Amino acid sequence: MTQETPKQTRREQILQALALMLQEDSGKRITTAALARQVGVSEAALYRHFPSKARMFEGLIEFIEETLFERIRRILDEEPQAQARCHHILTLLLGFAEKNPGLCRLLGGDALTGETARLRVRMTQLFDRLETQLKQILREAEIHEGLRTTLQVSAAANLLLATADGRITQYVRSDFRRLPTEHWEDQWQMLSARLLVAIPHPAHV
Repeated sequence: MTQETPKQTRREQILQALALMLQEDSGKRITTAALARQVGVSEAALYRHFPSKARMFEGLIEFIEETLFERIRRILDEEPQAQARCHHILTLLLGFAEKNPGLCRLLGGDALTGETARLRVRMTQLFDRLETQLKQILREAEIHEGLRTTLQVSAAANLLLATADGRITQYVRSDFRRLPTEHWEDQWQMLSARLLVAIPHPAHV
């Protein structure tokens, strides 16, 4: 146990340094030599904790996955209404992006250009998982709340996620000046106004 703690601390330092470089060196390809200088260790020391740069990126992606989906589970446990669930999940995603600007370059995929294809696949799967979660929430609204989406469920879920995804992309493109949460509550009011409507009861003959 005591032997593992320094390794864990150094591993976290490496990932934090990588996230900071993604934020500060926007658009630049990050080398292990530059990352080693940022951490203050040799390249050999980096490879004692991560066998490759791809594994370092995977470590950050794992952090994103664990953080988002742990909090989404909490939202689903605490909030019974579909519309509020969607709102909380999207707000969580935008808030997480705003607090972690370097990781937005992973979310948007531009930091993975030229890296191994499995990293881009994994990031795509993260967004697919988010969209699937939104679809499930919207489908359950019909069962539990007597509500249906005004669009097809898949189209509605895609619209919600695409809106959040677009705000994160703007954040990166503006060099992290245009905050993802800016105007979000007003925009949500418009998005949600006709997201779900009551299912009409069949007329009695």
